[in-house]
Amino acid sequence: MNSAQIDSKNEKNLPGDTSLVSSPEELIELSEFDKGNYMYTIEDYFAKPKAKSFQLSPDGMYLSYQEKDENKKNHVYVKCLKNGEITRAIEEQDELIRGYGWANEKRLIFIMDTGGDENYHVFATNVDGSDTKELTPFDGVQVQILQMLKEDKEHIIIGMNKTNKEVFEPYRINIYTGALKQLYENDNVEYPIMDYIFDKDGELRGYTRLLNGVDIELYYAKENQQYECIKKLNWKDTFSIKSFSYNPENKHEAYVVSNLTSDRSEIYLYDLKKDAIIKKLFSDSLYDVSGIGLSRKRNFELDYFSFQGEKKVIHPVSSFYTKLHDTITKRFPDQQYAIADKTDSEDKYLIYVQSDVIYGVYYVYDVAQNSFELLYNLMPQLKEEEMATMQPISFKSRDGITIYGYLTLPNNIASLKKVPLIVNPHGGPQGIRDTWGFNPENQLFASRGYATLQVNFRISGGYGRKFLESGFKQIGRKAMDDVEDGIDYVINQGSIDKEKIAIYGGSHGGYAVLRGLTKTPDLYCCGVDYVGVSNLFSFMKTIPPYWKPYLKIIKEIWYDEDIAEENTIMREVSPVFQIDKIKKPLFVVQGANDPRVNIDESDQIVRALRAKGFETPYMVKYDEGHGFAKEENSIEMYKAMMGFLAKHLQ
Repeated sequence: MNSAQIDSKNEKNLPGDTSLVSSPEELIELSEFDKGNYMYTIEDYFAKPKAKSFQLSPDGMYLSYQEKDENKKNHVYVKCLKNGEITRAIEEQDELIRGYGWANEKRLIFIMDTGGDENYHVFATNVDGSDTKELTPFDGVQVQILQMLKEDKEHIIIGMNKTNKEVFEPYRINIYTGALKQLYENDNVEYPIMDYIFDKDGELRGYTRLLNGVDIELYYAKENQQYECIKKLNWKDTFSIKSFSYNPENKHEAYVVSNLTSDRSEIYLYDLKKDAIIKKLFSDSLYDVSGIGLSRKRNFELDYFSFQGEKKVIHPVSSFYTKLHDTITKRFPDQQYAIADKTDSEDKYLIYVQSDVIYGVYYVYDVAQNSFELLYNLMPQLKEEEMATMQPISFKSRDGITIYGYLTLPNNIASLKKVPLIVNPHGGPQGIRDTWGFNPENQLFASRGYATLQVNFRISGGYGRKFLESGFKQIGRKAMDDVEDGIDYVINQGSIDKEKIAIYGGSHGGYAVLRGLTKTPDLYCCGVDYVGVSNLFSFMKTIPPYWKPYLKIIKEIWYDEDIAEENTIMREVSPVFQIDKIKKPLFVVQGANDPRVNIDESDQIVRALRAKGFETPYMVKYDEGHGFAKEENSIEMYKAMMGFLAKHLQ
């Protein structure tokens, strides 16, 4: 064990079994297998942009952004748009700035945790960097931003598990003093509040409670904060209040996303007091829809609906937004855009444009001038014409379900006979899906001559309730069948070398790597497990405390060890109990402070494989959590991973 690997800390105080971790020298040696005269380096894809996270102040007087210094620290700067003066408002030190934003015209808030432990603290500072204050100095407490308050310039609403680590309670917090006012008590862990519903003024209009671990009751204040249950649901039901409409003639009117009357989630205008649909506003025959946009300036006029199809779809509604949408899409054809920010007066918009071959570019759109000004290209070194395209695909599973996904092929595919394939199952797994857009991993793989397959297997989100639920109790089984069927499909297209297939993924994707190597041990040449689950039994026992109220739901999605049949399945699909089936090399990567997938999950699989005689390189970072966020750690990981893949795929 090299002392540099653990940053000179006392090994006894470090999580996990430090004796298992590969030394820096071993990992450097592994990375050296990635040899070739490549157009781009790993740093080109994974070094953080020189500047990023651009935002406009509400009054449009300032532009804020993060800029990286020579030590890879990403400080927050504020530029006065009137005189061009730039001030460093927030200095990033040992801990990463995990996010920041404008609380009002003169004050910023930002969040940090400790080494990726996800116990976020909230801080605030003025635009000139003065009066910086930690607003939530509570150890072992996670803070969530529940509501920004445009109508109250001194407060925001946060949630904290301060009283009980298993549940969150709402507070109105002063962004100057840190003074707290608790807004409601969540004092029944057996019947916990899951979600709070606030309006723009910060009034608590309703909340949802979890009953018996699986049922949901929606409480709403029809009059004077007298909350009553208006709807009883199962956790599988979708009934989500996206926003109140702020109709002056009916304060109970809201935009709701629901799948109660259809397989796909749809958007309704709803009367919460009457518990009745006013009218259906938007739906799609294939995809769940959930996105809406409102204009605060124009009295909360409905601007658009949006959803993820093969690509992002924006459906404009208001005449103003229809014109804006047409202007943007004509200026940037074949790309997709997002409104990254806008001023309160809606005279300037920050437009973020990307595609499968464009990492991301910011433009400022001036409404009065009807003009776009290039603000910043995040990754100018990556040339659009040299990037690989991401193709939507669909195929039939072995049991007849239509499965969707994406295939990225190297640009020089025509000159190659057949190329190796990297299969990349997504995380989650429930309700998550892969989407079209720039993916630096896919591009890195393509630059080395590898194709990438991403399958939205059953249990993925966005394709309706039936498709989602068809993957419950099928993790590691039919969900993996879908991945394998996707591999068969792309092999049959003629460009993939079926003898050179690797599997790589993070979180559930890491689990899928381990499961793939045990379920179909001859299919893959190798695997890379990134913060993945290896043992479903220990995984269930090491979830963070704020997941515990949802343990019954987790068991309905995964498996319940207290049911004899499912206990047997859990053992069959837990890779650590199927070590003898693993034939191919494995590289394991873990963040030591991961609160979701405990480091013991990776330790278990590495220890078991080492006992079997496998080399099994193992990278652990002691300043990271569920995935690497620090630039130097990410680059080191990708270098080692590409060396590992080159060693076993080429």
